[in-house]
Amino acid sequence: MATLQENTRGAALMMCSMAAFTLNDACLKAISTEWPLFQTLTVRGFVTVILIGIMAAVMGAFRKGIAKGDWPLVAARVGAEIGAAYFFLTALINLPLANATAILQTLPLTVSLAGALFLGEMLGWRRMFAIVVGFVGVLLIVRPGADGFNVFSIYALIAVGFVTVRDLVTRRLSSGTHTIAVTLLSAIGVFLWAAAFSTTTEWAPFTSRSIWLVLGASLFIIGGYVFSVMVMRVGDISFVAPFRYTALVWALVLGFVLFGEWPSILTILGALIITGSGLFTFYRERQIAEREMVATA
Repeated sequence: MATLQENTRGAALMMCSMAAFTLNDACLKAISTEWPLFQTLTVRGFVTVILIGIMAAVMGAFRKGIAKGDWPLVAARVGAEIGAAYFFLTALINLPLANATAILQTLPLTVSLAGALFLGEMLGWRRMFAIVVGFVGVLLIVRPGADGFNVFSIYALIAVGFVTVRDLVTRRLSSGTHTIAVTLLSAIGVFLWAAAFSTTTEWAPFTSRSIWLVLGASLFIIGGYVFSVMVMRVGDISFVAPFRYTALVWALVLGFVLFGEWPSILTILGALIITGSGLFTFYRERQIAEREMVATA
């Protein structure tokens, strides 16, 4: 068990990570009025690959590299990262920032469900109930069949599916594979894919605004990656993980200040339900972990 100081530091790092990722999303949403999606992903990808490559060299990732048996898993992870990037950013461009962010917060629920279905992980009735309640929250945000339904909400859900696959594959990687090396290969994969498709559309001119926005997105996403890696090294995950929901607060504030967006009452209610379900899931996982520790003591 971590100390209170370690848990507090871990919580702060998680909040910084969520702030960085949400600021990255805000930059990408803002630049979408000037640049097509594939141009944005190509330029951001180029900068990101360089920055992550420098990090990988400094952290010795090239010496450790990828374990031989992990290459198929890494390839699957890169594919999932590409799918997640396309569907989530397409949704982000066409949805209010808070809506897209709220749907993405179902990730802990989908990972728990997929872990039980495909990895044989235990899933009791309480957590199963929390997952069902969480998806009710999603329905309040998506509202299929309603007048305000936006098809891009489905894109956000598809992105959640790809991120779930990515996280499950990551769990299967051996300790012989360096985390930053995997992150670098994923960034290279997204960059090459976007660069290939960017040739099918006409590139928009570079303006000072677009350059600053894409540089900001690149730095923020790197910051998100760095903080998320640091989180794994500090504090108890069961204590720190719930602070991922601070992303919703950032999304609400940035969406209102930068884009004049404010979600409907049903969307806010759905986000609160998703958050509550996720928090209960983390709570149950912590209880189970503590019982296992007592049983093996």
